[in-house]
Amino acid sequence: MADLSFYVSPLSEEIREEGRAQGRAEGYAEDILIVLRVRGLDVAHTTREKITACRDPELLRRWLLRSARVTTAEAIFSEQPLGRYVARRSPMQ
Repeated sequence: MADLSFYVSPLSEEIREEGRAQGRAEGYAEDILIVLRVRGLDVAHTTREKITACRDPELLRRWLLRSARVTTAEAIFSEQPLGRYVARRSPMQ
């Protein structure tokens, strides 16, 4: 029997990448909620749902940066510029 372990199908690689992206999104959502909680900000049920339902890593990254500076949890959804904090991709991605 031939060893085909070296072969990686494009479909399986696509599925793996989708799983990694979903994991990153879930991680960002959890981090946002942790930062808001540690800062003592109340998080409404609708706000929590919006955060955990989001699957866009770039948007979640912006929300995470905002979560460190806002005065209310809902303010993370603002479209105001981030100021000196820039939402850059991490070197791990």
